[in-house]
Amino acid sequence: MSQNEETRRFEEELGAVLRSTGDGFAADDRRELVAGGLQRGRRRLVRRRLAVTGGVLALAAVGIGGAYGGSLLGPGGPAATTSVAAPPQQGRGSGAAHPGKEPMGEATIPVKDLAAVLKANTPAGQWQFDNLDGTGQSVTGVYDDGHGKAGVSVGLYRAGGTPESGKDQVTCPDQALVPYDRCTAGRLSGGDRFMFIEGYEYPDKRVETKNWRAVLLTKDGILIDASEYNAAAEKDAPISREDPPFSGTQLKDLVTAEAWRPLAARLPQLPKAPGTGEQRPPAAPSAAAVQATLRSLLPKGVTVESHGGEDGHGYVVVDDGKGPSLVGIDVQPTAGELDELFTGEGVVTLPDGTKVKSTRQPGEKGGEGVVWWNVDTLTPQGFRVVVSAFNSPAQYKDATRDEPALTMEQLKTIALSPKWHKLPLK
Repeated sequence: MSQNEETRRFEEELGAVLRSTGDGFAADDRRELVAGGLQRGRRRLVRRRLAVTGGVLALAAVGIGGAYGGSLLGPGGPAATTSVAAPPQQGRGSGAAHPGKEPMGEATIPVKDLAAVLKANTPAGQWQFDNLDGTGQSVTGVYDDGHGKAGVSVGLYRAGGTPESGKDQVTCPDQALVPYDRCTAGRLSGGDRFMFIEGYEYPDKRVETKNWRAVLLTKDGILIDASEYNAAAEKDAPISREDPPFSGTQLKDLVTAEAWRPLAARLPQLPKAPGTGEQRPPAAPSAAAVQATLRSLLPKGVTVESHGGEDGHGYVVVDDGKGPSLVGIDVQPTAGELDELFTGEGVVTLPDGTKVKSTRQPGEKGGEGVVWWNVDTLTPQGFRVVVSAFNSPAQYKDATRDEPALTMEQLKTIALSPKWHKLPLK
């Protein structure tokens, strides 16, 4: 598949998923649409791209955790690049104050105040900051301790309106899906949650842009998110040092600094759709049910080496004696109308109206020689099941075999199994 064809396919999937997800939101409540519906659409798409769904959130989708990626849509709507460790997007500082014209939900904290807290809670060094005269809820700068320049950013965000909101932001991602060197997560003595991860800006670790990130989720639902790089910027900047400048302990001291609390108190409250309260994700089968069903449908002769996933999504790494192979599935009981995704070569329509699209293409996450086989199904009622297989234990790892352990026919059999329609939803 050419680069242009892959880009077109990605754009079609993004548009279709976001349109389907946004159907339940009031048209005049743009912040809720972005913060709610588009975030969930983004997560589904990223998971698809990361292999749980056949292609995991993104992005991306997707901050670290359930989405594993940055925002596909910025505050104003344009596409933005994704990152393995990008913070959640509620809007970035504009660089200049525009009273009465801030994006909906945008904080108006002086960037110079954010920069002052950042400087006061990191080791001595030279700083250059962006947009010190502006307002927002994040600060970006370049730090130099004499051993090479490093990009550093800190953002303050509201996690949401429930006790579980933001939990995925402080949960270590699955290494079968996301490459990283080290991750620790847990609850602090005061009840806050904390995560530190040593990861990479790009899934392909051959590009050694390291991204170390610390995230604090306070018991009051505030996310304090700090990232640092071993380059002066997260994108398109040469490597300037072997590692980012701050240790895990230093980043923890930074995000837990009390000086952030009064600034975070100035964050606007998240809006709610009229009369509905906080929007919830679409109903999906539990992670345990998806994994158990997937394992029950595997062909004989393969051994399951590892497995994982979350509600609606699951994966197994199997080996038939010829090398490990990743198999992932995404079950979307209410995917909606996505007919535009089921066009072109490899698409067939079954007698009951179910559309099946089968594709073979190279892997996308940097692993040498990785191939991606995918079967995507959609019933007339909008029930979607996507099954993928790779010839490696993870997309970012080099191929361990010539082809995936499962054939295209076996993937099709799994995707079309009636068992998926019988799973209880939560």
